[in-house]
Amino acid sequence: MKFRTPSLCFVACAVLVASAQQNAPAKRNAQNGRGAQSTHDFLGLGAVPDAEAAARGQKLFATNCAFCHGMKATGGDTGPDLLRSSVVLHDQKGELVGQVVHNGRPDKGMPAFAGFTDVQLYDLAEFLHQRVEETANRGTYKLLNVVTGDPKAGEAYFNGPGKCNTCHSVTADLAHIGSKFSPPDLQQAFLYPREGRDAVRKVNVTLPSGQTLAGALKRLDDFNVSLYDDSGEYHSIPRTPGTKVDVEDPLAAHRELLNRYTDSDMHNLTAYLATLK
Repeated sequence: MKFRTPSLCFVACAVLVASAQQNAPAKRNAQNGRGAQSTHDFLGLGAVPDAEAAARGQKLFATNCAFCHGMKATGGDTGPDLLRSSVVLHDQKGELVGQVVHNGRPDKGMPAFAGFTDVQLYDLAEFLHQRVEETANRGTYKLLNVVTGDPKAGEAYFNGPGKCNTCHSVTADLAHIGSKFSPPDLQQAFLYPREGRDAVRKVNVTLPSGQTLAGALKRLDDFNVSLYDDSGEYHSIPRTPGTKVDVEDPLAAHRELLNRYTDSDMHNLTAYLATLK
């Protein structure tokens, strides 16, 4: 695993336990509104944890696991930080986490919890998934005031080093943006933007013969790529050996900026955009 850099690696996190359960709740609840969900989508995190199951799991964890792993699962005197465990990286609904909890790891001093039901194992896993989400997803943070920067410095960054004005205009797509978003959501929107539901992605296909085709991507899978070229003609192309497919990422510039923003850049840009009423 769907970073001031908000580091993309500290999402590769954690968990400990959970056997496949067939009857446990599968409902996934969005957390803390638009900011959390947009960040979640942008970073490509997995399914949003089930909040109700996680709440139950927190109680189980507190009474059975926290004495080794800490109340927040970030490690204790004898147990490791579970938010960096490779088990959760591959766990989906407790199928891996539960197995570790149920069987224990006697060679590492972890007892077995064979009496836990499948639902309890699922709840524990969801609590750990939620802790990973809370740690990785900046959008879940409670921000009291993000308008602490210098609007003029933000404007200079927008038109200068950030190169924001090469794609955006304060009189067109960003007109009155400061009235449309609260400052925290405004900052969230430029740090972790989402493609519009109707966004058209461009694709360039180079065939083994050297012939090229380009246009609006319709479908891409392991076997075929289909597109509409500029004249509106539809093409379905088998992905045979030697066929090269390049899909343009409309958010590539934003992803690159995540590695370059300083704290001042982010706060100055937020302060500037907030003035665009």
